[in-house]
Amino acid sequence: MSGGVERNTRTIEESVVTEFSDRMSYSGYLDLETLLASQHPLSSPEHHDELLFIIQHQTTELWLKLVLHELSGACRCLREDQLAPALKCIARVKHIQRTLTEQWSVLATLTPAEYGQFRGVLGNASGFQSAQYRAVEFTLGNKNAGMLRVFSADPAARELVRSSLEAPSLYDEFLRLLAREGYAIPDEVLERDVTLAWTYVPELVSVFAGIYADPQKHWAAYETCEELVDLEDNFQLWRFRHLKTVERIIGFKTGTGGSSGVPFLQKALELTFFPELFAVRTEIPG
Repeated sequence: MSGGVERNTRTIEESVVTEFSDRMSYSGYLDLETLLASQHPLSSPEHHDELLFIIQHQTTELWLKLVLHELSGACRCLREDQLAPALKCIARVKHIQRTLTEQWSVLATLTPAEYGQFRGVLGNASGFQSAQYRAVEFTLGNKNAGMLRVFSADPAARELVRSSLEAPSLYDEFLRLLAREGYAIPDEVLERDVTLAWTYVPELVSVFAGIYADPQKHWAAYETCEELVDLEDNFQLWRFRHLKTVERIIGFKTGTGGSSGVPFLQKALELTFFPELFAVRTEIPG
């Protein structure tokens, strides 16, 4: 069977490139030598499951890097009144969020006994110290200047968190766009201190109620509102899966970073990004 599959072996086509001494290769483009050499288990003798723990968190950081890239793009597009490409960025973030949430199921295969055998090598290392995660939260509006202290020993991480603290959030940029399009966004919202966490603004609910009352007339704004609701829904699902995975593995032990553990994570479920977009649902007839 020429050029096909014979004896369960696929013939390599003549046109396939196999010599890479002077060509860009897959490994070279992705810098796999560096990437695959970046896992350094500290347990001695090396515990079989420590590699899982490291890769789980490293891949999360890679996805968070892309989330930040897309959210930055979305904010930029909103500032430039380019709603369609902003929504494309947000749509990509939503898919990444689903991947991140499902990824907890891999870590959940780590049993309490297995984790306990190498947990000590983490010292005080904790996901709470993820600068990229904090920057994502800040970009979505849940800001806390006190978090800068966590990154005082890492100038690059501190700068990432500081810049996201001081920049308008995705919600700020959306509301500013609505104002430019003639929606009655209160001045105090447009002129607010963007370094502070977003808090509920009752006056915005009536603005959104008008949008939801006639979706066809306000389709672009309506669609964006629903995309933002998806973002928050997905983020809360990620937080919940995080909490339940931690509870499954360490129960109610304190966290390696010094937090109370599960009770501290539970409080994160009370944090919100776009409260008016949920409050408006109570005002919609039907």
